[in-house]
Amino acid sequence: MNKIIKNITELDFNGTYTYADYLLWWFDQRVELIKGKIFQMSPAPNRKHQLLSGNLYYVIRTHLKIKPCQLFSAPFDVRLLDKTKSQAKNEEIYTVVQPDLCVICDSSKLDEQGCIGAPDLIVEILSPGNSKKDLKIKYLLYEEAGVREYWIVFPSEQVLQQFILNEQGKFELRNSYAEDEKFCSYIFPELEVDLSEVFKE
Repeated sequence: MNKIIKNITELDFNGTYTYADYLLWWFDQRVELIKGKIFQMSPAPNRKHQLLSGNLYYVIRTHLKIKPCQLFSAPFDVRLLDKTKSQAKNEEIYTVVQPDLCVICDSSKLDEQGCIGAPDLIVEILSPGNSKKDLKIKYLLYEEAGVREYWIVFPSEQVLQQFILNEQGKFELRNSYAEDEKFCSYIFPELEVDLSEVFKE
């Protein structure tokens, strides 16, 4: 039986881990597991990040009152299934991420630990320390997993990029929206987002 890990320094950052290992990590630092590799998350989000997350949560949550979907905010574990290796067993899951916001409409994907499988909508708000991970690594990860819609928020530039999954299973940039624009979700057409309200201090 594997032992409980209470200090992150006990981990081998060159090693490969599964969700079963992840469940035994009882240290304070937040990490994500991407294809078996450990990625340390940024320290606690700053005030602006939290404000944007809260504003977007309110907009999305208000709309979902009339939908059979659920909205979750980080920390919330999303286990993504590798198309070549992973099944539903903890020992065979190699990717666990914590999106800033995610919407799941298929209730069968939800259990006591979080979500298993691709959410319908994911929102990531960039932080200085995680830009590369969200722009490159997570973009490809969410595309491969089949996330239907993906928003990336750039706090400093006050810009939101909206990507949608096309019929070939690839993300397409639907548009980039600036701080004073309004746009609608692709998979929830009635969900209108006023960025002047989202970016308001």
